[in-house]
Amino acid sequence: MKPTLIGALIGAILAWAALAYGLGGFLLMALFMTVGALIARIIGGHVDVRAILDSLTGRRSSS
Repeated sequence: MKPTLIGALIGAILAWAALAYGLGGFLLMALFMTVGALIARIIGGHVDVRAILDSLTGRRSSS
C-alpha cells in the first residue's frame, strides 16, 4: 500500500475514535496504534531495540 493511503486510513481511524469516544479515546487509540506499529517494526527487524536501550541509558552517544 502507498504511504499516502496508509496515512489516510490512520487519519480516518483516529478521526472516528475522536468523534465516537472523545479526547480520551482518541489519545488511547493513537497510543495503541503507535505501540502496535513499533512492535511490528521490531518483529520485522527494522528497529534495533538494543541500540535504542543503549542510547536511552547513555551507554552510547550519537557523536
